[in-house]
Amino acid sequence: METIREIMAAHPGITLRDIRTERAMTLKELAEKSGIPVSTLSKLENGKMTMTYDKLVRIGIGLGVDLGRLLSTPHTEARPAPSALGRRCVTRAGKETSVLYKKHRHFYPASELLNKQMVPMIIDVKARTMEEIGGLLRHTGEEFLYVLEGTMELHSELYTPLKLSAGDSVYFDSGMAHAYILAGESPCRVLAVCAGAGVDALAEAVLNTTGHGEDSGESDD
Repeated sequence: METIREIMAAHPGITLRDIRTERAMTLKELAEKSGIPVSTLSKLENGKMTMTYDKLVRIGIGLGVDLGRLLSTPHTEARPAPSALGRRCVTRAGKETSVLYKKHRHFYPASELLNKQMVPMIIDVKARTMEEIGGLLRHTGEEFLYVLEGTMELHSELYTPLKLSAGDSVYFDSGMAHAYILAGESPCRVLAVCAGAGVDALAEAVLNTTGHGEDSGESDD
């Protein structure tokens, strides 16, 4: 199971540069869309700066691609977008791309599949306070959340905290700032599916936004 640190170490800025070039976007244009300085983007592309989760998410939004695309192995040549008909992607247990953000660990099945219409994630919710998760975050699109085990609270800017237990689900507008917080003593795992206009232009879900922070390298304990 790869971590974001291992993935970015293997091909630091190659994927970023490939996608930016594919979209005929200059570093200045990407800087304006992502809020990351041109100098920082240049260092990331050239492997002179470590890619963090927060930067990865903001770059995804700026480029208009999903997180799985940014985490995929770079291609040496452009390939046509596959037809949506007949596609499938099998992810075996324990083989998902894994990203650790402070107390939350995110698992991304089908991360190698391009042009997806949705971004599925399995998240181990461990943060108990807003401070641990870095506050509320927002991103374009819509989000579906299903609690697989344990109990959590969905915090948002428009509603009072919503407690959800195993079997509960909620569908909401991701443009409404939100955050997941652990609400019980037992481990909590959820299935989250994010989608949006064009979803390829997504980086929209979850992890695609400015409030997530970075791959801190902390343990799951």
